[in-house]
Amino acid sequence: MSEFGALSRAELARRTALAPSTISTLTADLLRDGLIVERSETPVPAAGPRGGRPATLLALHRSAGLVVGIDFGKTHVRVAVADRAHELIAERSKQVDPDQRSATHIKVAVRLVHAALESARANRDQVVGVGMGLPGPINRATGQIGDSAILPGWVGVNASKAMSDALGLPVSVDNDANLGALAEWVWGAARGCNELAYIKAATGIGAGLITNGRPFGGYGGTAGEIGHTIIDPSGPICRCGNRGCLEMLAGTPALLAALQPTHPDITNAADVIARARDGDSGCARALTDSGRAIGTALATLCNITNPERIIVGGELGAAGDLVLDPMRDALHRGAIRSAGQDVTLCQSTLGERAEVLGAVALALTRLGHALER
Repeated sequence: MSEFGALSRAELARRTALAPSTISTLTADLLRDGLIVERSETPVPAAGPRGGRPATLLALHRSAGLVVGIDFGKTHVRVAVADRAHELIAERSKQVDPDQRSATHIKVAVRLVHAALESARANRDQVVGVGMGLPGPINRATGQIGDSAILPGWVGVNASKAMSDALGLPVSVDNDANLGALAEWVWGAARGCNELAYIKAATGIGAGLITNGRPFGGYGGTAGEIGHTIIDPSGPICRCGNRGCLEMLAGTPALLAALQPTHPDITNAADVIARARDGDSGCARALTDSGRAIGTALATLCNITNPERIIVGGELGAAGDLVLDPMRDALHRGAIRSAGQDVTLCQSTLGERAEVLGAVALALTRLGHALER
């Protein structure tokens, strides 16, 4: 229940392979002891053509512990606290300087965690898991952030150990796009989908992958670095050392640079999107160009992984069809017909909160796996 949140008795029987009568007896005992609670206000529709009474959800009581999610973005830190029934209790966020050292960002995160726990009327002793996301490749063997990370102060840092030492709690770490995929899979646009890609399109462009119903990070944990797909071999030099990488052509900095000669007052993606929606043709064209470049890379992704769904989030994902329509066009032009027909491309339903909610989901998932062992 920690991993899957609130479940009906029927779903518990299916997942555990126990008889419904056994589940009824066990849950009655747990309810009597106050270890689980009923959630009749969020029922699961009854299965079958006749419908009938909705099933009542069962969830772990808050006394079973809390989890914390931490999301480090280019210019922000977000923190969320949830219980093991997947109910969000408190959130906090703060803007940060991307060029600061990791130690400074960690201090900000620790303060936000304490503030969120205080808001939730909880303390650190109640926390049973912490998940954290960072924008960059994380080497599974060493736990260190790769040199193509967007946050230079984190390169070479063992993020899990550094955050664990600061909080005094064990911390699980993953790439932010991977966490966006996990969040959309658990709570958002990818529920019920076992083959998917989540695209975080912002300063950098990353892909989080779920295959066969499980997150996929590759051998070393760096799968999904779609932002470093080479689109133009003669293009601008990327921080990874190559030329013409996708994020150099379609990320937020490239978008703003393209508009600088004609729109020098625009400083962020939100302004570009707002003006495009108000009819500014230059801003609309910049979003179209970004969408086409990303769609070209997604066509290759579809040819290789054949996802059922692609969810687009991040700053540019907030533009909706202004970016998604040209993205779809380029994807269908570049993908083989069957792969293009198989996939549905849609906007994130969790928006800017996808990554911090994914960090919460990471903590819940790791906790569930620990209990299984």
